[in-house]
Amino acid sequence: MTRISVLSPHRDLLGECPLWDVRTESLVWIDGRGQRVHRQHLATGARASWQASAHIGSIALCESGRVLLALEDGFAFLDPASGGITPWGPTVTHRAGQMRLNDGRVDRQGRFVVGSMTVGRREPLGAFYQLDGRGRLLEIERDIHIANATCFSPDGRWLYLADSVAQQIWRYAYDSEAGTVGPREILVDKDALGKPPDGATVDAEGCLWVAVIRDGRLARFDASGRSLQSIPFEPESYITCPCFGGPEFGTLFVTSISDSGHLFRSTNPQAGAVFRVDGTGVRGLEEPRFKDL
Repeated sequence: MTRISVLSPHRDLLGECPLWDVRTESLVWIDGRGQRVHRQHLATGARASWQASAHIGSIALCESGRVLLALEDGFAFLDPASGGITPWGPTVTHRAGQMRLNDGRVDRQGRFVVGSMTVGRREPLGAFYQLDGRGRLLEIERDIHIANATCFSPDGRWLYLADSVAQQIWRYAYDSEAGTVGPREILVDKDALGKPPDGATVDAEGCLWVAVIRDGRLARFDASGRSLQSIPFEPESYITCPCFGGPEFGTLFVTSISDSGHLFRSTNPQAGAVFRVDGTGVRGLEEPRFKDL
């Protein structure tokens, strides 16, 4: 039986991008608007937080133990041991104050795929990029309103992306060795989703789990795009992104919003919480680490 509970009393403004760190047996996630990275040890509840100087769109755990931050128009490394944050890599050319980096995930070879979004408007000025450990940035998709749902199939052969405004989830043939991307195909269409998709992850069976933010539900689709399952959350909890973690990757952790600063605001006491979902009978996979070494 599926059970939903709240991880801790803490609430985020704009919770996003949860990642399970097997090395520390902890959940790592961000409050994008609060400009903070959080880490909580699952067994003890011990928490640590680090403050950035700009909005954080997404993060990636690194081979070195650092955390890669996708900030408004560039990247930085967080060293959890010292708390230091160091700018790194290329700047992404954006319209200042009108765009920022958003959702991102690491491919099976250790590259970071991250998208951008327009802020408060509906112009398709964003793009998806691929960043490698040498700091080389490649544009792989363009004409995006709000980049979301970035993740990869378990074998790394498919890249999944979404534009929340288009309300579609796409897939692209992906060569993990070369890092090349094939043409776009619609995997889940607007009718199947019903409302805009936000963050996503895959399970060990190759199925896609998507946070459908305006519906407050977590939807599961198989590799052909067929709807398999839907898990409802509290009304106006505005869930944003799932990940698998915990013992044997048997728990889903889901971030949420209390006040995004523009589109989403909720007085629900659970809004902004990190939820945990147990009892689905489904296992996840460890997310790859960014190859910064």
